[in-house]
Amino acid sequence: MGPSRCSRPGSSREPAEGRYRLAAPLLRRAAECNLPHVATEPGTLALLVAARDQPGVLYRVTETIYRYGGNVTYVSTARAAEGRSETQLEVSGVADAEGLMSELRALEPVDSIGEVPSFQAVFGKRVIVIGGGAQVGMVAQGAISEADRHNIRGERISVDTIPLVGEERLAAAVRAVARLHRARALVLAGALMGGDITEAVREIQAAGIIVVCLSMAGSVTEVADLVVSDPLEAGVMAVMLVADTASFSIDRVRGRRF
Repeated sequence: MGPSRCSRPGSSREPAEGRYRLAAPLLRRAAECNLPHVATEPGTLALLVAARDQPGVLYRVTETIYRYGGNVTYVSTARAAEGRSETQLEVSGVADAEGLMSELRALEPVDSIGEVPSFQAVFGKRVIVIGGGAQVGMVAQGAISEADRHNIRGERISVDTIPLVGEERLAAAVRAVARLHRARALVLAGALMGGDITEAVREIQAAGIIVVCLSMAGSVTEVADLVVSDPLEAGVMAVMLVADTASFSIDRVRGRRF
């Protein structure tokens, strides 16, 4: 078998697939090296970089992206083991994607690089459900059923949940939603929420997150964008609020109770 196409030109090192087994299956399945078309949103180049896990690697990768006029819109460590790491970067504004990938592949710490679908293209917008276990389960059921209806028609909407209790932990989780990649809406499902949770809701609303809550005791209902009594309906409406395939806007229902 000849050397991998992902090996650096002139290198006598073992091909990346044999040496770094974490990334190889992902790159083969997603878009090893240079697949002509990988589904992603327009203008975004998503790359999976497998490299040695050492100081300065991310700097060298992003410095190269900068020289090609790219703007890194998302970066995350996919996995790390055995002194190796995988990092996914999503980049906009690159006119010469082939040139960028070729130069990144030639970097000394880089084992392999491949183009993959962006998280937006695969998982799309995120609806987050936080609160008591029983209520979270019912909201998630409604949200997943509605997301399925829209995703069949070409949308990409995913639903994430976490059951939590306690004002401090709930408030921290609510604030974290504004830092979650692709998060568009939050549903608060519980029987009593207020205090610092209410302040956290105001903060993430200022960051553009839509907040839906169940009808409950506490001051959260006074600041939420939408209050819904039925948990299933709350999940359905949260998905409809973020779906491009739905004729439903928060501007038309903000402040209302259902």
